[in-house]
Amino acid sequence: MIHRRKPEWLKVKLPQNNISAINRHHLHTICSSGLCPNRSECWGCGTATFMICGDICTRACKFCNVKTGRPAPLDPDEPENIADSVSLMHLKHAVITSVDRDDLSDLGASQWVKVVRAVKAKNPDTTMEVLIPDFQGRKELIHLILETRPEVVSHNLETVRRLSKSVRSRATYDTSLAVIRQIADYGIVAKSGIMLGLGETRDEIIETMDDLLEAGCSVMTLGQYLQPSKANIEVSEYIHPEIFAEYQRICREKGFAHCESAPLVRSSYHAERHVKTQYQ
Repeated sequence: MIHRRKPEWLKVKLPQNNISAINRHHLHTICSSGLCPNRSECWGCGTATFMICGDICTRACKFCNVKTGRPAPLDPDEPENIADSVSLMHLKHAVITSVDRDDLSDLGASQWVKVVRAVKAKNPDTTMEVLIPDFQGRKELIHLILETRPEVVSHNLETVRRLSKSVRSRATYDTSLAVIRQIADYGIVAKSGIMLGLGETRDEIIETMDDLLEAGCSVMTLGQYLQPSKANIEVSEYIHPEIFAEYQRICREKGFAHCESAPLVRSSYHAERHVKTQYQ
């Protein structure tokens, strides 16, 4: 096993701003649980990301550190608790994501609808992005969420076509593209992201950009994959910030309305900016 030392541009000190407020209200955010290095910046912009449908996923993607197993029943209080959390944090923009719930007959779609509606009802001035799973490609379930009219709907490709089967446990490249196409066809801002450093080539990254554009995606994120534990797939390469900057330039030249591309970029980074895409 080759141990690749992290380059200097990935060595950051995790900020402490706002952490006491999060702990005081017993809020659960991906920002904290994932030790995201951008969390202080995002909170300062009035943005945070919440995970719903529990904390145990029915899938076991090799890049992800979320627990895998048999999830607990859905929490009926979750919609109101998330809505209260958004209010307590005085968020201008909320991002909602979830684990995969392949154990449920509707794959968790009804819980998604309840959460989005509750957040909107309690926080009418807060904009929203939902980062959804693929729902096994079931269009009727995705449609239920689109009908709640969040400002941005995101679904991540995660990686290039060649690596998708080896990195993701059940989701497929083409199913994800179909999800993105359905979002765009509905008239909502469609967003997606990939991780770099898994062994992809430059040509494959460019091809992925083209596939996303063809599907109607208007916002793209590119960030460095970081191995969260020894059980996860290893980093193949650390990509230099200048290369990320080049990909951002290419994204904009190809026609993406917005692109975030840097080593520490994550799906929700500067998410509040992506809402404006629908007005461009």
